[in-house]
Amino acid sequence: MHKISLKEWVILLTVFPTVILSLIIAGYLSYSRYSELDQFIYQRATSIISPLAISSAEALREKKRDNLRTLIGFSHRSQSDIIKSIAIFTNDNQVFVTSAYHGDTHTLRVKPGQGLPKRIQYDDHDNYLIFRAPIIDEFTTQNFATASDMNIVGYIAIQIDTSTIKYAQQQLLITVFFILLVGFIISTLFALKLVNSVTRPISSMVLAIDRIREGKIESRISGQLVGELNFLKNGVNAMAQSLGDYQDEMQRSIDQATIDLRESLEQFEIQNVELDIAKRKAQDANKVKSEFLANMSHELRTPLNGVIGFTRQVLKTPLSDTQRDHLQTIERSAASLLSIINDILDFSKLDAGKMIIENIPFSIRESVEETLTLLAPSAHKKNIELSLRVSPQIPDSLIGDAMRIKQVMVNLASNAIKFTDKGAVDINLEGNVTDNNLYKIRVTVQDTGIGIPGPQQNSIFEAFGQGDKSVTRIYGGTGLGLVISQRLVSEMQGNIGFESMESEGSTFWFTFQCELNTIPTMQLSAPESLIGKSILYYEPHTASRLATTEILANWHMKTKSISQRSDLEEILKDKTALSSFDFALIGHDVTPAALNEAKSLLFALKDIIPSVHLAINSNSPSLYEALVSSGAKTCISKPITVQRLSKTLVPTAIIHGHNLIEVSEQKVPIKVLAVDDNEANLKLIKELLLEQVSDVTTAIDGAEAVALCQNEKFALIFMDIQMPVLDGISALGIIRQQTLNEQTPIIAVTAHVFGEEKDKILSNGFNSFITKPIDEAMLHHSIYEYCDSTLLANSPKPVIPTFEPISSARPKIIDWKLALQRAGQKQILAKDMFVGLVNSLPESKLNISEALISQDIEQLKVLIHKLNGACCYSGVPSLGKVTHELETELKRGIGLDDLQPEFFEFFEQIDLVLEDAVDFIKKI
Repeated sequence: MHKISLKEWVILLTVFPTVILSLIIAGYLSYSRYSELDQFIYQRATSIISPLAISSAEALREKKRDNLRTLIGFSHRSQSDIIKSIAIFTNDNQVFVTSAYHGDTHTLRVKPGQGLPKRIQYDDHDNYLIFRAPIIDEFTTQNFATASDMNIVGYIAIQIDTSTIKYAQQQLLITVFFILLVGFIISTLFALKLVNSVTRPISSMVLAIDRIREGKIESRISGQLVGELNFLKNGVNAMAQSLGDYQDEMQRSIDQATIDLRESLEQFEIQNVELDIAKRKAQDANKVKSEFLANMSHELRTPLNGVIGFTRQVLKTPLSDTQRDHLQTIERSAASLLSIINDILDFSKLDAGKMIIENIPFSIRESVEETLTLLAPSAHKKNIELSLRVSPQIPDSLIGDAMRIKQVMVNLASNAIKFTDKGAVDINLEGNVTDNNLYKIRVTVQDTGIGIPGPQQNSIFEAFGQGDKSVTRIYGGTGLGLVISQRLVSEMQGNIGFESMESEGSTFWFTFQCELNTIPTMQLSAPESLIGKSILYYEPHTASRLATTEILANWHMKTKSISQRSDLEEILKDKTALSSFDFALIGHDVTPAALNEAKSLLFALKDIIPSVHLAINSNSPSLYEALVSSGAKTCISKPITVQRLSKTLVPTAIIHGHNLIEVSEQKVPIKVLAVDDNEANLKLIKELLLEQVSDVTTAIDGAEAVALCQNEKFALIFMDIQMPVLDGISALGIIRQQTLNEQTPIIAVTAHVFGEEKDKILSNGFNSFITKPIDEAMLHHSIYEYCDSTLLANSPKPVIPTFEPISSARPKIIDWKLALQRAGQKQILAKDMFVGLVNSLPESKLNISEALISQDIEQLKVLIHKLNGACCYSGVPSLGKVTHELETELKRGIGLDDLQPEFFEFFEQIDLVLEDAVDFIKKI
């Protein structure tokens, strides 16, 4: 928006009012004069026509034409400046006499249809006026009573010329215009004079102020100004003088401050040198600490790896109950020690910001059940009720860091068990969708333990501390569990908190965020054999009862849930009602007194209900046997989980008519080199490898490994990192350059892998790594991933479990029997897997076609591998076979041109599956 300047304001406020006022006055005077001229011509015409009308009455009545001509001729001549013509008409509207013989009497005559004028009238035309007045015979009129009865003997008409009057009016308007113009020019000149006398001094002041603003404090406004402008000039000059004085004073202060700052900087420089020396010492100390943690973790985990590994190997052999119990105690003790070491290492990694949260597919229910299975013995030992509830709305297949989730859950649940002497520990999982592909889960662990005093609640998440220092002596622990849990939860985009009352118990909760897995993992579906079955369920503990009842309801079972022993006694009296139940599930304590009650209850139920099962807070095999012998069909350990309950209630002979053939395990015919400086670890890894491969060679250090690699070629090499004589990284470099195993995959085996060390290991040339203690599943995965595909293809195939067919008719393209077999005879799961595959086939076909066109072999390998995994569980043997062949050939490096026939068959099989799928899905 345009801003009006001072100059414009002055002009506007001086010229505009003058112009407006002048226009008003001139307009008013012009209108008045204009009206006067019009009135003048009217009055003059009236003053002429009225006497003539009176004078003409007698002559017209007596028809004296000459007298009338003389009268109007004289009048015409005497008023010739405005009169153009005079005519007298008789009462029958005929011309009697006229002053202009050649004049137009037609315009003077009254129009046909109009009556004779009874008073003076006029008609306005462009350049003239027509005035008409009646000629009245006054002598005759005196005898009439009203004016309407007047004797009008004729009328006189005069044509008045108005050109002179209009010319005078035009002259008036022109004169007024020029007067206004002159007035406007004079007003503008005065305004400009005023503007110059005001704006020039102000402009000079603005320039002076700009110079002062730019730092030219010596600038002043000179000259003598008028009135207030002179006061303004003096004020600006005084302000400039004050600014100059202030600048001089400030410069003196700056000079003094500079001197002081220079002295301070010298002191700071001395302090910085001292701080730098202290920083280097701290960095050296931190480096020593990190190296100490790394070395100690290796030295501690390495023997623990041997203890745990060989304990597990011995547990695979036939043992007595006492021996098995002792070995399990050894395994748990070693695992506890390993857990303490892991806590310290995790805290160190979190403190250094090196903790990496993985994103891998996992089953949330399987992870939670595994966690509680490990913690259950601790709860059973204290006779604590341990319950688990997982909301049915939580999807089972997620993507996240299952190990860290279990670690947090173990910390919270083990603390709850540790600080609870009697009562219960209840674990509850709820969840909700937070975004299109994100799911947030809240885990709540509630106990009835000692609680946390109010003053100590603020320090509960501090490292190496607990709510009460005496608690450490009573219950033990490092004090790192909660702080590690808090930081892990934060890394997983979640929160952690608690509510506690002393002597009443605590409720700890944490949340974490996972991605929804678009390719669901295999999960336990509702057993079809249990749908519609009735079950009598007795459980005094509220949380356990609600969790188990929810599972049974999801299986569509008819559940009669009882919480009071008196209600159970009433039902026992009604034999008919008892016989209607297919199952009975009894939750019971295992105290000596309670065991006698349980046995009497089993005795009362076993002959009426065909299948009676007992759930107790114990995992003692001898107790199981005693209760089974008392009438229970099975005895399971709490907490009751979906998988455990399903295996208990589903009869072992559920697969009627199916002959299961044992899987014969075949070893891969390859030679593997294992390198480790620890004799126990080397022996363990050799035994684990011999279960999966045909030949294993061992070496105790990097130098021996290099010597072996120079003489023979291996299919795989498992290499420890920290070894005497020659470490694993150095040995890798020599093997890659100077031996027969330049292209052999080498897997690093290490006891600890920080985020930077993981990248370092892979960047040094290792194909992958596995951590100690060695996991058999990871070992198997490494062999499959890096073994030569030709050896895998030519090795004897394991015998797949087969079943007798349920019906003889089976389509060629889609094998429903195979789909059921791969899904563990779970029809709903098999259908879901098949439908998921069919829905993904069009997109997979398009992506593979695009990768073929662009010759993107790496992308082809990823897409074919993904589809091959889906085909394995979906009952499409022909498509699965050709997909498996393509993946094998691509891994062997066969060119795309040589695989054209296979791809042609591949796309044909996709089209056949899609064609048959529509009708087949309707049938199932």
